[in-house]
Amino acid sequence: MDLGLKGKVAAITGGSIGIGLGVAEAFAREGTHLVLGARQKERLTAETDRLASTYGIRAVPVAGDIATAEGAEQFVAAAKEHFGGADILVNNAGTGSNETIMEASDDKWQAYWELHVMAAVRLARGFVPMIKARGGGAILHNASICAVQPLWYEPIYNVTKAALLMFSKNLANEVIKDNIRVNTINPGLILTPDWVNTAKKLTAGSGGDWQSYLQTVADEHAPIKRFGTVEELADFFVFLCSDRASYCVGATYHVNGGMLKTI
Repeated sequence: MDLGLKGKVAAITGGSIGIGLGVAEAFAREGTHLVLGARQKERLTAETDRLASTYGIRAVPVAGDIATAEGAEQFVAAAKEHFGGADILVNNAGTGSNETIMEASDDKWQAYWELHVMAAVRLARGFVPMIKARGGGAILHNASICAVQPLWYEPIYNVTKAALLMFSKNLANEVIKDNIRVNTINPGLILTPDWVNTAKKLTAGSGGDWQSYLQTVADEHAPIKRFGTVEELADFFVFLCSDRASYCVGATYHVNGGMLKTI
């Protein structure tokens, strides 16, 4: 299926590892140029160089903290400087949390609010005019199944991802007149390096069988009885940002192997 993305420009936050890098590679495979943001400069630069040489596209690394106003401005400015804007924005940067409501500090709540919500708000203000000037495009938010089905140990993650979901819906209603389609994806269990590292730490003192640990997690939560791959998820991201998904507006799509318990 020709997705019509060759020569387009996609800006992706959290693009140096895990889901963000997988999404970037899926776009690169379609011939899409990239603006990738992340905090770890060396890893980000190495991955952008690899993607550019492998797929014959242009890939620009933007090292900075997207959770700050300065980091968001830097990311917007890079897209404008190198490509005159972008056609696609993927808000992917984010991370899990671990706390109780009674014990979590205001600072921790604020940090996750800045990362999961305000980064998307600031980047919308920066990218929407550029996408509009290019005739329209797509914005996609990577939220989580936890936005609608919370896990008990990460209330801050649950709450801020739910807020991102509502922001995405409101933005979709506001910018569809500019031919900009906004949608959200709620992934379930996706086998990222974070999951692997966590499993290795948790099993270090009991034999180190991290694969079996992950299998028990999948057995407990997902009827499909396995984690999804980054590649499986990334393909759906790319499809939703293409004209093949031209009637998809303001929607939330669950990619979770049946983990969601409601309809």
